[in-house]
Amino acid sequence: MSISEPDPSHQISQRDLRNRSAEIMDGLERGERYAVTRNGHHIGDLVPIRRRRRAVSRAEFVAMSRGMPRLDDRKYRKDMDRHVNDDLYDPYDRAYGRGEFTEDGE
Repeated sequence: MSISEPDPSHQISQRDLRNRSAEIMDGLERGERYAVTRNGHHIGDLVPIRRRRRAVSRAEFVAMSRGMPRLDDRKYRKDMDRHVNDDLYDPYDRAYGRGEFTEDGE
């Protein structure tokens, strides 16, 4: 993914960044990019972060899922049973050991 260079008109000095920080932050919120300089040398870029969406639309999900292989749940369960030993850890073992539960369900 290529990131575009800041507009030359948005070149700001270290002093500008310090003195005009609120204005620059507002610009970042609008999607503007800034090239920061110190002593006339370009030392970095200020770029807005990409906004994360909370949800994906149904149409987007369908489009993304179109090329995915179908999941065979029986084969998946068989693979899990073969590779995962459920007997290694039972969360109830500790509770029974501390007497939080009794075998007869009381």
